[in-house]
Amino acid sequence: MTDSQPVGVGPWEGPLPTGAQWDSQLLAEGDRRNVVDQYRYWSMEAIVADLDTRRHGFHVAVENWQHDLNIGSVVRTANAFNAEAVHIVGRRRWNRRGAMVTDRYQHLYHHTDVAELVGWAAERNLPLIGIDNFPDSVPLETYDLPRSCVLLFGQEGPGLSEEAHTACDSVLSIAQFGSTRSMNAAAAAAIAMHAWVRRHVYEQTVL
Repeated sequence: MTDSQPVGVGPWEGPLPTGAQWDSQLLAEGDRRNVVDQYRYWSMEAIVADLDTRRHGFHVAVENWQHDLNIGSVVRTANAFNAEAVHIVGRRRWNRRGAMVTDRYQHLYHHTDVAELVGWAAERNLPLIGIDNFPDSVPLETYDLPRSCVLLFGQEGPGLSEEAHTACDSVLSIAQFGSTRSMNAAAAAAIAMHAWVRRHVYEQTVL
């Protein structure tokens, strides 16, 4: 059994690079963060600024009434897909462990209740697209996701609250073929975000 290799890279070798994006401490000590190679040795502020120049048009919102452990995973996935922002609806505090520090690079907003989120989205003409399995849900697989929108997810277990369900412009379901009634909220969020990326990034690239 061998020791696992350290994550990231060691101190910079050779002449130091010039530019405002470089972090002098990381250059001197190494960069062990979970970031793509493009951002090695960059400061956190420089990374966020660069991400801001190419963030995608969708937001992600999660109801948080019972301190949901899935929220951290949702934030991490939103960062992976470079979502515009993540919105926490309900309790302000949430378990950040699952985010794996990605919350530092992701814009986060808090709304005390669904009504506040609805008002925020309405001011920006952003439709609320709920993701849950309701009798009136439309299949995500056949729905044309708008370029600018808020993807809204409910609490793990009970799903979208009735207030959130009613407030949504559309509610979408994810096709399932097994015995379980529902899937993990973080998994559902990842599927929905990837559906947006396929619609608005990859299809445009092909065209």
